[in-house]
Amino acid sequence: MSNSGDLGRRVTERRRELGLSLESAAARAGMDPSYLHSVEVNPSPQLSRAALWRLAAALETTVDAIAGGGMQAPPGRAKAMSRPVLDQLDADECHVLISPGGVGRVVFVGTGGPVALPVNFQMLDEDIVFRTEPMSELVPSLTHDRVSFEVDHLDEALAEGWSVLVRGNGHVVADPAELEQARRLPITPWAAGDRDLYVRIVPVEITGRRIRQRTTDSVDSG
Repeated sequence: MSNSGDLGRRVTERRRELGLSLESAAARAGMDPSYLHSVEVNPSPQLSRAALWRLAAALETTVDAIAGGGMQAPPGRAKAMSRPVLDQLDADECHVLISPGGVGRVVFVGTGGPVALPVNFQMLDEDIVFRTEPMSELVPSLTHDRVSFEVDHLDEALAEGWSVLVRGNGHVVADPAELEQARRLPITPWAAGDRDLYVRIVPVEITGRRIRQRTTDSVDSG
């Protein structure tokens, strides 16, 4: 089993995300609560495939999600749709998609050429804010180049997804009032280290696309 030892952590996090007690989750899965507890605390729990299926169903997720399958593989390997539809998204639709924040990629020209750097971000009004290291090679590029920011979401099961691309002007947040606003945002970088430099990207252009399965109506109208 891939990522052995992390299964219990993923089960615990998913159970808490759903607001389930150990007892209620065990009842859903048809398991004894003491057994589910051992799954959550054991560094290398051994579950049958059937038990994994029951547990995944109880937690309203997939076996791969709780077992860690696919964690080392790049996304987008699902089978392509037979009749896909590619929709262009307007600016309002793009803002709705990225407004919750999350993880995106800031794209800029570094000393060795183009760089795409994944960062945790939040929205401040309609601008993108993230934290980085003071010595990041991104910082010098902000003074003379526009930057791009890309956010996407893929549904592997349905082979559907969307992507949003923001082009704009970035700057290090230095104004005290602006910095206070930025610090109030719930931005917690996954990467360790000193990432107390806030960067704000003010969009100049925002575009997006969504790929989806063709519905019956789409087939009839096409």
